[in-house]
Amino acid sequence: MTEVQLQEFKLEPDSELRFEVESKNEKVVLEVKSGYAELFGTELVKGKPYEFHTGAKVAVFTWHGCIVELRGRTEVSYIAKETPMVVYLNVHAALEQQRVAAEQENTRGPVTMVVGPGDVGKSTLTRILLNYAVRMGRRPIYVDLDVGQGHISVPGTVGALLVERPASIEEGFSQQAPLVYHYGHKSPGENLELYKTIVSRLAEVIAERCENNKKASTSGVIINTCGWVKAAGYKVLTHAAQAFEVDVILVLDNERLYNELKRDMPKFVKVVYLPKSGGVVERSSSQRAESRDARIREYFYGKRTPYYPHSFDVKFADLKIYKHRSRHGETDPHHSVAAAAPPPQHRATAVRPTVYGQPLAKEVLGSILS
Repeated sequence: MTEVQLQEFKLEPDSELRFEVESKNEKVVLEVKSGYAELFGTELVKGKPYEFHTGAKVAVFTWHGCIVELRGRTEVSYIAKETPMVVYLNVHAALEQQRVAAEQENTRGPVTMVVGPGDVGKSTLTRILLNYAVRMGRRPIYVDLDVGQGHISVPGTVGALLVERPASIEEGFSQQAPLVYHYGHKSPGENLELYKTIVSRLAEVIAERCENNKKASTSGVIINTCGWVKAAGYKVLTHAAQAFEVDVILVLDNERLYNELKRDMPKFVKVVYLPKSGGVVERSSSQRAESRDARIREYFYGKRTPYYPHSFDVKFADLKIYKHRSRHGETDPHHSVAAAAPPPQHRATAVRPTVYGQPLAKEVLGSILS
């Protein structure tokens, strides 16, 4: 039996444990032994094990210090003492001040858009800000315009979600009633006009819902965007900013984009430059494709599947089809009437092609459940 690798880390205040799980079919279990820690804004429960599987890239942050235990083989694991979390917390505090003002003045809360090139941590920052807002008792609306990955639904869609509780460690935000629009491509550039139309429609529907939900309206909107920021991609970003009437744009790790938005956005829009986390990992095109496939699979089957559903080919000659029927009497297969029968009287019978009256044009096989 292979011995499970065990690692224990002592984190000082304002430090972060980063680890990656790369080995195929690998599982790493994380447990906070003492102190307090969080994962992308979600507080970790002390003594509770959390499982992470192949492809996971995790950053456990602590404000006050903690001891963390890892069980399983990691590709890399280390403690980082320099993180941008204090900066991100200040952003949350500024947004919270705007929410308080919106409550007092009975106006709309801040609409924030997170932008930047690929692999700078836009989705992570969005998740952190949403979790912090919910922990303050807010109900923000999460908008995902990244059709390449699809964090609310499958890739190729844009969507919105009312966030009422922090994201779970394993499954993310609860998705009981998302608003999703189908786009059908993995990049906005495949059909710019359609993408802009869908974004505009999504913005209209969210504005209507905010009018009927004061809690959501004052809590504001946080928008995640795709990593296409040059040429037509920049126009896509400015179109989204206009459609949602954003108040704040957070630019991650791209000074050129920051200066362009400062130049082109109206004066009332606050454009803020933020550093990216040192734990952000760049992904290759094949890794992105694998991530999309995994997201589609997760959408249909969920994260936790006790079985392994998959497709495979079978020769038709090897296929046997059965139907359930009563043991009492024969019935005309073309004039059968469903009738209840006690379970002991049920038995399986092989279905075979039959000819009734005139020869059939096609022989149809099927299963009948009674």
